[in-house]
Amino acid sequence: MPGATTRRPAVTIADVARAAGVSRATVSRVMNGRSTVDPAISARVQEAAIELNYRPSNVARSLSLGRTTTVALVVPDLANPVFQEILRGVTSAAGEDGYRVLVADSAEDPGTEASIAREARARCDALILVSPRMPDGALDALLPEVSPAVVVNRDVPRGAPSLVVDYADAMVQVVEHLVELGHRRIAYVAGPRASVSDIARRRGLTASCERHPDLEVVDLPAGSDITAGHAAAADVLASRVTAAVAFNDLVAFGLLAALNEAGVAVPADLSVCGVDDIELARYATPALTTVAVPQQDLGRHAWRELHAVVDDAGHAAETTRFGVQLQVRASTGPVPRSAVRATALPEDPVAAATAVPEVTQAEQDPAWSLEQGVPALYRSVDRAPLARYDSGQDLPTIHSPRPFLHPVSSLAGIPLTESGPVDHRHHYGVSLAVPDVNGTSYWGGRTFVADVGPTLLPNHGRQTSVQTTIDPLSPNVLLDTVAWTDEHGRPVLDERRRVGARLLDDGWVLEWRSTLHAAHGPLQISSPATNGRPGAGYGGLFWRLPLAHRTRVLSAEGEGEDLAHGSTSPWVAFVQRHRDARGEEHSTTTLLTQTSPARHWFLRAAEYPGACPALAWDTPLRVPAGGTVETGVVAALLDRELDIDAAAALATGLR
Repeated sequence: MPGATTRRPAVTIADVARAAGVSRATVSRVMNGRSTVDPAISARVQEAAIELNYRPSNVARSLSLGRTTTVALVVPDLANPVFQEILRGVTSAAGEDGYRVLVADSAEDPGTEASIAREARARCDALILVSPRMPDGALDALLPEVSPAVVVNRDVPRGAPSLVVDYADAMVQVVEHLVELGHRRIAYVAGPRASVSDIARRRGLTASCERHPDLEVVDLPAGSDITAGHAAAADVLASRVTAAVAFNDLVAFGLLAALNEAGVAVPADLSVCGVDDIELARYATPALTTVAVPQQDLGRHAWRELHAVVDDAGHAAETTRFGVQLQVRASTGPVPRSAVRATALPEDPVAAATAVPEVTQAEQDPAWSLEQGVPALYRSVDRAPLARYDSGQDLPTIHSPRPFLHPVSSLAGIPLTESGPVDHRHHYGVSLAVPDVNGTSYWGGRTFVADVGPTLLPNHGRQTSVQTTIDPLSPNVLLDTVAWTDEHGRPVLDERRRVGARLLDDGWVLEWRSTLHAAHGPLQISSPATNGRPGAGYGGLFWRLPLAHRTRVLSAEGEGEDLAHGSTSPWVAFVQRHRDARGEEHSTTTLLTQTSPARHWFLRAAEYPGACPALAWDTPLRVPAGGTVETGVVAALLDRELDIDAAAALATGLR
C-alpha cells in the first residue's frame, strides 16, 4: 500500500552466528564476556554484531548466566521516609556493581509479608528484608527459602546477615535528655505491636525507669504514621504528661499538628520527641528533637553484605549493630513550672508547712549550671527552670545564627519568650539582633533595601560563643565572649556579655549587659529606619515575647504601643494574660529597663509582642576602630499584673 512502512525484523543471535560463521553458543559466550573463546573468533563475532546492529536480549542473557542482576527489597511501608532512605542507600551501592533494585511494599501486614517476599525473590537474584513484621518462627522458616538474603532492623541469629539499630539506646538517650529538663511523667506513643524495633524501644524505656525510680512512662498505643500520631493527641493530653516520645518522626509530626490545632504550645506546655531524624525533622514547627539513625548507611551496608553472599555462598552470616545520636532541637524544653508544683505538692498541707526548711535569700537566688554542655538557669532552692542559653549554631544561615536565651520563664513556669514563631521565624527569645553592622545582617530574614523594600540578601552574619563560663565567684552570672563574623567568615567585632539573675519577693530579675568592641576596624550600625524606612529603627538586645490572650503595654509615657514605640522612656512593660491548654488564665508582667544612656524603644504589641532599646533609631551609630558601645536590659519577671504606678516604682528600683 502506498505510504505503508514495513517493520524491519529484529536481528537475532542466529543472524549474528550465520554472519560470523560460528555457532549460536559461541555468540552467546562472546556476548556474555566469557574468556573461553579464541580472540580472533571473538573479534569476528563482535564485528558481525556491530554490522547487523545486534542488541542482546537481557532476558536471554539472564537465562544464560542464571542471574538477573536485580535484587528485591521488601519494606513494611514505602511511604515512610526512613525506608526511602534505606532504599536510596541500597540503590546507589548496588548500582556501582551493576545491579538494579526492585521494591515491594507489604503495607504493614505480617500475614502477607512472607508470600510477598517469596514472590519478589523468585524474580531476582537475592532479597533484602527491611524491618519485617512477621513473627520469629515465620522469619526463620522463610530465610532458607529466599536465600541469599539480608535482614535490616531485625536481629537474625542464623540464616542471613542482619543489620540492627540500637533503638533501646535511642530511648535511653531521649529519656535522659527529658529527665535533665525536669520531666518525670512521660508518654510513649507506641508503634505497631508487630514491630521488633518497637519492642527494642520498650527495652530502653524499661532501662530508663530502672535508672530513675521516680520516672513514670505512660504507654499509649498508636502506630507508625502521621495519622496515628494525630489520633493519639487526645490520649496524650488526657494522660497529664509533660513530655511525649513518639515511635518515630512521622508519629511525632501528627502529634505536633494535633497539639497545634488544640492550642497546646510545644514545648512550653508539652515537649515532643521523635526517632529516626528524617530529613523533614529539622523543618518541623517547632524543629523536632529526635534520634538520628544512619539510614543511608544501613542501605549501603545491606548491599555490601548481600553482594558478599551472592559472590560467595560460604560468606559468614553476621550481625552488624549501628549506633544512634540524639539531636536536640526546639520541640523539647523544661518541664512546665505548674507541673513541678503539682507533682511536688504533699497530700498533707500541714506536713508540708513543717517540712520546708528555712533558707536565706542568697540560697534561693538562681544559679547557672551546665546541662549536656548547655548553660541553664535554675532557682537554687527547688531547681525550678528559669532560662536556657542556646548557642544558636544550628540555626539556619538566613536567620543569622546567634546565641540566645529561650525559654525564659516566670517563677510559675509561664514562658515569657518565643523562639522561631510563625510570624517571624528569625526571632529567637532574647538575643542581640542587629539588622546592619557594616552591611552584614545579624537580625535574620529579609534586609530592607531603599527603593526596593524587604529583600532576602546573602548578607547574614554569625555570632559564635568563643568562651562561655559561669562566674566562679557568682554562680548566678553567666559570662560569654562572642565573635561576630560577616557572611564571608571575616571578623567584624568582639563582644563581652554578662547575663545575671536574682530573686525578688514575688518574681525574679534577669540582667543582660553587652559591650561591643570594634577590635577589627570602625563600625557603622544601621537599621531599616536609617536606610530609608521610617519608624523601623530596630536592632539591639531584642526580647521577643510569646503571643498571649491579651497584651497591654505600659511605659513612662502612658499606656499603649503608640506611646512607647519611639520613646526614650526608661522602662516599658508588657502586661499579659495567658490561657493554657486547660483554659486556665495566668497573668504576667515583663518589665524591661535600659542599662545604657536613654535610647529609643522599638516596640510591637498588636502585630506581635517584642521590644529592644534601638542602637540606631534614626541615624547610624558609628564606633571608631578600637572603640566600644554598650547595650542591654534589666528585666523583672512577675506572675501578676502591674499597673503603671507600680511598674514605674519597680523600674526605679531596678536601675
